[in-house]
Amino acid sequence: MKPLLLAGVAAVTLSLTGAPATPVQASPGPVPLPPTPPIAAPQDRPYPGVMTVAVTADDLDRRIVRVRETIPVATTARSGGEMVLLYPQWIPGGHAPEGPIDRLAGLTITADGAPVRWTRDVVNVYAFHVTPPAGARTLEVSFQYLSPVSEAVGGSEITSTLMTLEWIDLVLYPAGWFTRDIPVDASLTLPQGWTAATALETASTSGATLTYARVPLETLVDSPVYAGRYRTTVDLDPGGPARVTLNVFGDRKDDIEIKPDQLAAHRALVKQAYLLHGAHHYDHYDFLFSVSDNTPGQGLEHHRSSEDGEDADYFTSYEQRASARSLLPHEFTHSWNGKFRRPADLWTPNYNTPMRDSLLWVYEGQTEYWGEVLTARSGLRTPEQERESIALTAAYYATLPGRQWRALQDTTNDEIINPRRPMSWPTWQRFEDYYDEGQLIWLDADTLIREKTKGARSLDDFAHAFFGVENGSYTPLTYTFDDVVRTLNSVMPYDWAGFLRTRLDGVGKAAPLDGIRRGGYRLEFTDVKGDYQKNADAARKVASFAFSLGVVVGKEGALRSVVWDSPAFRAGLTQGMQLLAVGGRPYADDVLADAITEAKGAQEPIELIVKTADRYKVVRIDYHGGLRYPHLVRDPQVPARLDEILAAKK
Repeated sequence: MKPLLLAGVAAVTLSLTGAPATPVQASPGPVPLPPTPPIAAPQDRPYPGVMTVAVTADDLDRRIVRVRETIPVATTARSGGEMVLLYPQWIPGGHAPEGPIDRLAGLTITADGAPVRWTRDVVNVYAFHVTPPAGARTLEVSFQYLSPVSEAVGGSEITSTLMTLEWIDLVLYPAGWFTRDIPVDASLTLPQGWTAATALETASTSGATLTYARVPLETLVDSPVYAGRYRTTVDLDPGGPARVTLNVFGDRKDDIEIKPDQLAAHRALVKQAYLLHGAHHYDHYDFLFSVSDNTPGQGLEHHRSSEDGEDADYFTSYEQRASARSLLPHEFTHSWNGKFRRPADLWTPNYNTPMRDSLLWVYEGQTEYWGEVLTARSGLRTPEQERESIALTAAYYATLPGRQWRALQDTTNDEIINPRRPMSWPTWQRFEDYYDEGQLIWLDADTLIREKTKGARSLDDFAHAFFGVENGSYTPLTYTFDDVVRTLNSVMPYDWAGFLRTRLDGVGKAAPLDGIRRGGYRLEFTDVKGDYQKNADAARKVASFAFSLGVVVGKEGALRSVVWDSPAFRAGLTQGMQLLAVGGRPYADDVLADAITEAKGAQEPIELIVKTADRYKVVRIDYHGGLRYPHLVRDPQVPARLDEILAAKK
């Protein structure tokens, strides 16, 4: 007979006669095993020796990068004690545990030619336990880094004409030390005929092998290498206080030719950044810039360089690529904000200590703001193009349904929650909104300061005070929320803590668009798509109807995204479906645009034929609002503070 269990009442086992039976002794159940032995925490102390890292990256077809290291044995391990070698897990600039340890293979370790057994930690899979033989002073380590050979594995890092190498993917290092205390001698062997660019100083060259000057591991990891068959190098600040170099690598020689007006705008970027911050924090700076259709676009900040990637037509179709021109200003700004000034809870002593991302709305959000401002001030975009860019950002957050339930502050965890994997409903889930909504918050702050001080002060004064200290130093200087508030108050006394926390922690409130209003503009929607928006859609290879039907359409009618609770959402459309027909006509972007226009003020729904997996169905969308594209419209009743913000400084 099955015992009867009643909630809140002890179970009683009855015999077949109904009399209580002797209860069976319950098993105590499993207990947890003892924790694994702790891995030595990093300490700020001298390291006993010099690491060497020799990388061979000439296997272009198979994209196998070979690594050889020598790692001095820690004093405590020379008499048979254990060492732990770490593969970097937490990636600076990525703000997340994204180290590609799945690409490490063929790991072998020897000491004086004799094999040394390694064991991976069963909890921390980025840690390798090693017991050197007694008396051993050096470990010889070798492994392969298996760079992606197809898109199914990951974005291409190595092609027949260029490569992007990050030292953080190519090292094992000893636990127990700050990375700034571990000196490293590094070398790199490239394919014959290739050249390389990096913030590292080249000590010597032998054939295709480059040997770099000794640096701390922290500096090595912060100094990636771009290399290639085709390269253009230009000085962006001749005669300036520190060399700033634009290194452009491309698929073809024609792709890397820079016209004089293009070069002038990129040079103006450096000038405007110096005028904004009032200092620099590097002895030299290298933009590592790939213009390629064979490697993915990217942007990753470093202190004395940045990894930047755009499509091959960045220069050759320059007039149509205005949307791409804020990448370099954003990453350059990070030399001040994120690398020199860095959130205290984000700075870590090594690459296996967890980061905390609570201040990314400053680190990334204010960098996004200054990146957009510098894009306009340098002439990389016209003021009209920049206003169209701001209009798109403002419209997105003004209509973002995810703001109903999730605070902006919580999105600072997004890189840890989801390291940029595809999402089904990003407008509801939200993702990394600390970038662009952060930009709007800082525009709000800038215009507020300008309004209340009658133009005497601005957020430029904050940049001078916060980022312009210790000119020439590139030793990181950390900051907290209170430091940000204190500096804002030094510019203009105000309840800045309340200002920021209201915008960061609020849920279900209107988007922070006061900066646009105070800037002398209104966000409005019309049925006319601006040239900037047309070019931005063309660069993304999409047709956006996000603010009308609530869909973004990619190639061959594929739905790239559907806005949560939009007319398309309510009609049952979802990402991944394919639009086949509109009102009985084969799908085309202009056919859908015409149908949306014709439905305005009419009664009949917009009829679509869609395919999902192996099924076809008719979908009717009851939408009659017409095409809607965002624009900033000048309000003559308010001073044009936004125009002042975007104007070049003298």
